[in-house]
Amino acid sequence: MNWPSLPLEEWRDTCATLHMWTQIVGKVRLAQTPLVNHWWNVPLYVSARGLTTTAIPYGDISFEMEFDFVDHKLEITCSHGQSTSLALEPKSVATFYRETMDALRQLGLDIHIWHMPVEIIDPIPFDEDEQHASYDPEYVNRFWQVLRSSEKVMQEFRARFVGKCSPVHFFWGSFDLAVTRFSGRPAPVRPDADVITREAYSHEVISHGWWPGQGPLGKAAFYSYTAPPPDGLNQAKVQPEQAYYNADMGLFLLLYEDMRTASNPEAVLMDFLESTYEAGANLANWDRSSLERT
Repeated sequence: MNWPSLPLEEWRDTCATLHMWTQIVGKVRLAQTPLVNHWWNVPLYVSARGLTTTAIPYGDISFEMEFDFVDHKLEITCSHGQSTSLALEPKSVATFYRETMDALRQLGLDIHIWHMPVEIIDPIPFDEDEQHASYDPEYVNRFWQVLRSSEKVMQEFRARFVGKCSPVHFFWGSFDLAVTRFSGRPAPVRPDADVITREAYSHEVISHGWWPGQGPLGKAAFYSYTAPPPDGLNQAKVQPEQAYYNADMGLFLLLYEDMRTASNPEAVLMDFLESTYEAGANLANWDRSSLERT
């Protein structure tokens, strides 16, 4: 598998710009699909060339939007045979927003989205954002290679669980690849939670994922959290030895650089996924014998 170097400081501006571009495309999918439990109608998916919405309904037809991180373009294809594409190159979020919405209209797709970004500090409306305008194709391709390799390991991890489990999907709000296992039991209602959080955490979960480093950590990392967190989780022993519990964030972390430089990165990542799941499931008294493939 391909695990390239991906220090955030080398592509921070590109990462921030791409985050906004994926939100625009993701909001198109959100606008056109019915709500699925835990917002599973919202994410993008790792594809053979980048990230895709998969088929989206529109009247009697369907269409798909795919970020191609090989030839660096946004492809929009329709079931009625028409298609178009936009170049992925240095341009502002406002320009990308305008080009994307124009392209949809030219294909006969009259779609309207809320133009405010979500899950970031100090959001700028898409149609006004001239601040984020970077695109480094080398680092975007590296980002996709990490997604592709991570998705393969996470798919194997997912296959070992026979209980309710999410797809391996990419959430454009938090800009992370994630897979979530469920105990099958409802979770206590969070009285101060917003509508998004209430839907996402209506049931007990153990979630794993990878993000490229935006936010307080500032480094690419794999994570694991159990919600609601059982007593003693922060003291649990997990693998590999470089993994640790971050009390401020309330989750286990394995830095991407520690994983990718290991002699067997895939085995190290699987150890992290399995050991953090076992720690959460055991402490939360999940019925593992009925949830796991034997």
